Amino acid sequence: MSAPASSVTLPAVVPAEISTLRAVWRRFLYEPLGLLGLALVAALLFTGVFADWIVPFEPNKINVPDRLQGPSLTHFAGTDQLGRDIFSRLIKGSQIALIVGIGSIAMALVVGLALGMLAGYGPRWLDNALLILFDTIYSFPLVMLALTVVTLLGASFATIMFVVVIGTVPSYSRLVRTATLSLKSSEFILAERSLGAGPVRVMLRHVLPNVVGPLLIIASMDIPTVITLEAGLSFLGLGVPPPAASWGRTLNEGFNLIREAPWIVVAGGIPLIMTTLGFTFLGECLRDMLDPKLRRIV
Repeated sequence: MSAPASSVTLPAVVPAEISTLRAVWRRFLYEPLGLLGLALVAALLFTGVFADWIVPFEPNKINVPDRLQGPSLTHFAGTDQLGRDIFSRLIKGSQIALIVGIGSIAMALVVGLALGMLAGYGPRWLDNALLILFDTIYSFPLVMLALTVVTLLGASFATIMFVVVIGTVPSYSRLVRTATLSLKSSEFILAERSLGAGPVRVMLRHVLPNVVGPLLIIASMDIPTVITLEAGLSFLGLGVPPPAASWGRTLNEGFNLIREAPWIVVAGGIPLIMTTLGFTFLGECLRDMLDPKLRRIV
């Protein structure tokens, strides 16, 4: 006899998106470097967002009697020449790193996506004009461009982010343009256009989802480069103006006192190393998982 209808258990239907996310997460668990990168990036995000609540001391508070103290249980990374707690300044500096790194790269992604899709899907004259613009900007090294603009306009958050956006948009736009040109003549887009779909619908519904993945991977690897650029400008005195607790400014102060207080240089370099490794490992892992040629089913 067949079982009653009430006792029959139907298999659960899992949406394709959920099953794909689960497969990606399972693959991620087998990548130790990817997990390490995720942990380092998560630590940077946590300290940057909650810096004002987790700093043990006021980052800019001057305490001359405690100047140039070595690492201890009270001051984990020691103090600088003004008696300021270096560990608190490094935590506060993570906010600057996040604002400059993630903020400027996010703006560059939006502009690069828009210009790249316009160049790849638009008319030929627009493509040529945008290519000339991209090549002109790309011909200037990012560091030299940053030094020139900051020297002319002055050091500030807005100036540094403006330089990063201008310097990184051409590379993103050219990548999106190349992907758009290859997708433009594909069969599913030609079929969509034959059904009366306009350019805006085709770009937003079909081109954008196919180009945003590789672009995000490249952007994740560019974030530590931008953070290092800001630190380098601050090291030269052309970054975020004082008394902002920039990692580069901490390195500059430690370099001037390297014989008396070598712990300042060491403490200032550790966040830059961890940030670079974190985003690099995470980007490499995401690339291996999202690249169809490297993808494996776990």
